[in-house]
Amino acid sequence: MEASTTNAPRFTREERADGRTPVASQDLTFVPSPIADPGPLGLAAFALTTFVLSMFNANLVGVGGEPVVFGLAFAYGGIAQFAAGMWEFRTGNTFGAVAFTSYGAFWLSFWAFVEFFEKSVPKADAGHAIGLYLIAWGIFTLYMFVASLRTTAAIAAVFALLTLTFFALGIGNAGGHTNIVHLGGWLGLATAAAAWYASFAAVTNSTFGRAVLPVKHLH
Repeated sequence: MEASTTNAPRFTREERADGRTPVASQDLTFVPSPIADPGPLGLAAFALTTFVLSMFNANLVGVGGEPVVFGLAFAYGGIAQFAAGMWEFRTGNTFGAVAFTSYGAFWLSFWAFVEFFEKSVPKADAGHAIGLYLIAWGIFTLYMFVASLRTTAAIAAVFALLTLTFFALGIGNAGGHTNIVHLGGWLGLATAAAAWYASFAAVTNSTFGRAVLPVKHLH
């Protein structure tokens, strides 16, 4: 007995939450995929971890509490986001796969550096080393921003803000400029807000089966 598609959600191309082009029948009836969209998970993991770290970078929370970030970076920003990236490969979304896998690895490498290697770096070189690390991630994020211009406005905003965040934090750390690091923290908070919205919209629209929250497509 064949499953009925009478109640399958119907979307126009502009109503898709994730920015992908679906396989459609002639009457635009979409058969639900057996694989859930990993995008909202990856965005949520990135947003929450970025938010918590940025609260310290912006000097809104005392630096003594910063170790709370490390477990979060390992488990949610790292492992959960990396797993989302692996599932994006399965869905055929190259952009999501590269982004989530890379930033999951970023958080894992951040955790590993603090946990195992930071003590081996002389204090005189620590700022330059961390600055180089962050600026390199800024370069990667910049070209991912260019690719994001074929997705949605929310995703493009995440990558634009994240590029600025990485460069501000990198320059601030490399030069010992506390005010620039604080600026990077504020930019990180804006990045987290944009990523949270993108996640919120994607998971809500998918759950409701219709466009509840607006998502503007750039292609």
